[in-house]
Amino acid sequence: MVLGQTPHHRHSAPFVPPTFAAVQTDLSTLLNQALAQLDYGQQPAALYDPIRYIMGLGGKRLRPLLTLLGGQLFTDDLAPLVKPALATEVFHNFTLVHDDLMDQAPLRRGQPTVHEKWNASTAILSGDVMLVRAYELLFENVPAAVLPQVLRRFSQTAAEVCEGQQWDMNFETETTVTIPQYLDMIRLKTAVLLGFALELGAVLAGASAADAEHLRQFGTDIGLAFQLRDDLLDVYGDAATFGKRVGGDIISDKKTFLLLTAQAQAGEAQQATLAQHIGQPVPDAEAKVAAVRGVYDELNIRPQTEALINQYFEAGLLHLERITVAAARKAPLHRLALQLLERES
Repeated sequence: MVLGQTPHHRHSAPFVPPTFAAVQTDLSTLLNQALAQLDYGQQPAALYDPIRYIMGLGGKRLRPLLTLLGGQLFTDDLAPLVKPALATEVFHNFTLVHDDLMDQAPLRRGQPTVHEKWNASTAILSGDVMLVRAYELLFENVPAAVLPQVLRRFSQTAAEVCEGQQWDMNFETETTVTIPQYLDMIRLKTAVLLGFALELGAVLAGASAADAEHLRQFGTDIGLAFQLRDDLLDVYGDAATFGKRVGGDIISDKKTFLLLTAQAQAGEAQQATLAQHIGQPVPDAEAKVAAVRGVYDELNIRPQTEALINQYFEAGLLHLERITVAAARKAPLHRLALQLLERES
């Protein structure tokens, strides 16, 4: 893929879409090269080494990729979008550092979490600096004409992500959580940042307000489908490819769409089985997973979850269709959405 220098919304030749694999490879390489060059700070090393550590652990780099793909709908010149796109990745990793500390998680991407490798205080402080650096990447690289708009939307999104995390923690101790409450929680915690990443690319590429809004809605709907897919894989995924323990949500009594739907639909015997295992000590984790999964199977929870995933996916595609650019330019985003929902890990 060639990053040209054509002005926004003006293309010197008919657009011929490269293969999605080529697009993803080229953009991922571009992002990783730019990330490797970021200077978060040097001294004290105890503050900045943890940032370099967490940012060096890899990951899908999904959010900055979405920013570039969102911008590519409207312009061929993606170079000015790269550093603003990185702000979404730095912010995302900031949330991971703090979330891992709150969850007391020992591993992140197969390596010790920041609070385990250093300590809790370092995780808090290094995470705080990451949030500051995310704002700097926007402030220093977004054109003045759209900077207030971008900062307002980013601040709103950042607050919503924190709201989602707080709701998630609240749900751990609340006995009654409704399905709409759960869906709103995952919208805030996961989906809104995907929507912002796409909207950011559109705004930086000169899209109309209507197109940018459709792109944000597309990302939010795909984000909801993505998280529900994750919930489903936690129960029904292949342990060899999922990347973490299958059944972990059941073992930890995590309130997911699957569990909440089962509790709402269970008959007397099924309620008794759930009550026997949910919120109780776990002498045999595998037996607990098997018993709860058995209730899910009896109630057809898997196809119900898949139906909701498809509902959000189709809603997102409607927003993508309404964006006023050629269909060929939308193909990479369409393919990425399919890839996210077809994943097994």
